[in-house]
Amino acid sequence: MFIFNDILKTTIWGGDKIGRFKGYDNVPLHIGESWEISAVEGSESVVAEGPDRGLTITQLVDKYGEKLLGKSVIERFGKRFPLLVKFIDANADLSVQVHPNDSQAMARHGKYGKTEMWYVMESDDKASLKVGFKKDMTKDEYLESVEQSTIAEKLVTYNVKKGDVFFLPPGRIHTIGAGTFLAEIQQSSDITYRIYDYDRVDKDGNRRQLHTDLAVDVIDYKAQENYRTVYDVDEQGATILAKCKYFTTNLVSTDSYIERDYEDIDSFVIIMCMKGDVVITDADTLEQKAVKQGDTVLFPATTKRIEINAAELSDFLEVTV
Repeated sequence: MFIFNDILKTTIWGGDKIGRFKGYDNVPLHIGESWEISAVEGSESVVAEGPDRGLTITQLVDKYGEKLLGKSVIERFGKRFPLLVKFIDANADLSVQVHPNDSQAMARHGKYGKTEMWYVMESDDKASLKVGFKKDMTKDEYLESVEQSTIAEKLVTYNVKKGDVFFLPPGRIHTIGAGTFLAEIQQSSDITYRIYDYDRVDKDGNRRQLHTDLAVDVIDYKAQENYRTVYDVDEQGATILAKCKYFTTNLVSTDSYIERDYEDIDSFVIIMCMKGDVVITDADTLEQKAVKQGDTVLFPATTKRIEINAAELSDFLEVTV
């Protein structure tokens, strides 16, 4: 199993929830994101401990290949780590944005697009986010609303609470509202088309770059009945939160002991601890690791079964391809 140094991202909308969540003694301020496992160029995760300490995620993939990723993962995505997992603390509203699909992103940028999901871990009173249009839109209506700075008003607003889940395929317009703290699972892509940023300026008085024209042919203008994922929690097992061709995310909960069997999964496994204090054991190698709230662990594709011993009620996001 592998533990990585987190990559903290300072943003104009970041707060202090990430530092508090991770239990840092000196809580850093204005941290908008903590990239837990990333192969994005310029922000590659580095192994924090063990015999591979100091290696980047890309070097780890080069060293272990399909033993780390899984044969089927390499066949689909090549010899590259295909996901980016992070925590996001929105102390202020994020920009209204959208992401392209693979074909659009490849044609324009030579990179993969972005499918993602959110799992809300904490929310302030009246915290909300916006996902999708209230009603069907046209391209002309979209451009007019951007010009008039009313685009955010066209989106569906959700008051959020812990456990809320939103799946965001390419083309689905969205924004995270102030007071929302969440985990994000996404394709390994840094392509974001920023549509509206509330006319904010940085410390030098400059506005952030917008990508209104690039977004025109990417946006899904059709309205959906409900953008929030509906699911029933298995209190002592695994609950599927999202399943698509890029990733499957389960919510795993236990207050004592649970086994997770990966015999039929030809993929690495990511465990993100949302709550609790546990010891995780690789049942084959007997390697053990104490894991607490805020920790993220990567298990290679060779891992077939893990055992989780919890000292208290503990929740995890379990991510596979």
